Amino acid sequence: MPLGMIIWLCAVGLVGVTWSLRHFAISRALRSNRKLSANSHAGYASDAPRLSVLVAAKDEEANIATCVRSLVDQDYPNFEVIVIDDRSVDRTGEIIEDLRREFPDRVRALHVSHLPDGWFGKNNAMRVGVREADGEWLCFVDADCRQTSRATLSMAMCEAEASGADFLSVLPVLETRSFWERVIQPVCAAIMVIWFNPEKVNNPKSKAAYANGAFMLMSREHYRAIGGHERVRTELNEDMHMARITKASGRRLRVVENDGLYLTRMYASFGEAWRGWSRIFYGVFKTMRRLTATLGLLLTASVFPCVSLVVAAIGYALAEGEAGRHWGIALGVTAAVVAMLESVIYRFMRLTRAAPWVWMTYPFGALLGVGMLLAAMRKLVGGRTTWRGTTYRGERRDEPAPASGPKLPTDADEPAVDAA
Repeated sequence: MPLGMIIWLCAVGLVGVTWSLRHFAISRALRSNRKLSANSHAGYASDAPRLSVLVAAKDEEANIATCVRSLVDQDYPNFEVIVIDDRSVDRTGEIIEDLRREFPDRVRALHVSHLPDGWFGKNNAMRVGVREADGEWLCFVDADCRQTSRATLSMAMCEAEASGADFLSVLPVLETRSFWERVIQPVCAAIMVIWFNPEKVNNPKSKAAYANGAFMLMSREHYRAIGGHERVRTELNEDMHMARITKASGRRLRVVENDGLYLTRMYASFGEAWRGWSRIFYGVFKTMRRLTATLGLLLTASVFPCVSLVVAAIGYALAEGEAGRHWGIALGVTAAVVAMLESVIYRFMRLTRAAPWVWMTYPFGALLGVGMLLAAMRKLVGGRTTWRGTTYRGERRDEPAPASGPKLPTDADEPAVDAA
């Protein structure tokens, strides 16, 4: 067998060994993974801390009513819902006002009319909401979330108090309806898990930090201690950065999966998913070094063995004699490695409750992941990204910017806001 082929097959085999080890990691996750459900805690009969739930909405006319109604219906005994219309150009503001009139004792409506210089939209909207909130605890919820249990807030508050968490993020169950959602979402979630393993995130000794902005719960004292949204004013992925600040300050960060508490549908089309995940990768990894490392890992672990299988199959079909025997060995090795890869992906898809057939599309999804990482790199080089109709610009950085304390707001920073 030619030396080049031997080196190639050794490299493929090494990737296969790496994938085989992932089975142990998944088994460990299955044993230790405790999901938060409606029956995880007893709940509150009385003396519940005051909780302010904040929802920022920009052009969310399709989702906001469902989101707010599912929050208003919660069984938690002591909470308010503050909905912030962030410069929407559709009917979001009108729908929010209708909800305020329908639930006058529970829902408060705020309307932001312009974005102050030096702020990203959602961060500004949330800081506006916090200034009006009266809760001891703050819960930040995305407008595309739908609570499927009346106990979500109660269980989250009980979990935070029982675990001693300063910052609790309840991870969403992704609702996927279209083919593209089902192909893209699990692959991108897997890319995130590579860097942000929940076991490490929940370990105070580990620097790993992660949170999902779909549902973030923290005490007001903690919010102030980490600098609030002022500290992350120019971050597209403020959830990740608030989690990092929490861990860096020695405070307790906890993430937990949910079982039957709430759903979110992140993106409804291929275009939305491509732009959305490119933005997430750009905002989360932040540096060319991290993006390049993630891209290299995806190419090596996922694309390389699949491409190798195709090459081996073509070589076997075309070669004859001794060369055919060599290509037959190559076909067997690459097929075994891809089978190992797919077996891990199958188990991971079951763990994340993806559609049963999605594991078969993983090689294609991995190629899309490569494309989205390249798009994130382009955003980093260009220093700008567009989201919800607003273009944001930032510095190109090869290393994370040094952390700094929150800037005290001045009169010039004050957003135009109407409260109802």
